[in-house]
Amino acid sequence: MKYAARTASEAEARRITEDWGSLNWLASKQIGNAEGVTVGRAIIKAGQSNPRHSHSTCEEVLYLLRGRLEHFIGDESVILEAGDTLVMAPYVAHYAINIGQEDADMIVAYSSGERDFRPEP
Repeated sequence: MKYAARTASEAEARRITEDWGSLNWLASKQIGNAEGVTVGRAIIKAGQSNPRHSHSTCEEVLYLLRGRLEHFIGDESVILEAGDTLVMAPYVAHYAINIGQEDADMIVAYSSGERDFRPEP
């Protein structure tokens, strides 16, 4: 594959909406436009939290575009402001709570074209 382009309307058609926010996958092996990376855009609504989870197949990189999050990683937490980046190792349970007044908007990237999602208690 020399290159793979994806239009904004194609990306919007693949948006996954949850009670807490949404996920919009932009590149991955599953979509068919990337082999070794997964990239998406995630929104966590104000006052909401995504589920606690981990990934066994990849690292996760989160870049916060807008909003304010408290992100829990294992037994620790960190406050993220717009412009902050967070990297999580494989197998580490994590989740975020939007502690801001607006929806948190972020780019998420994974070091595998086949990102796995493991719910954690």
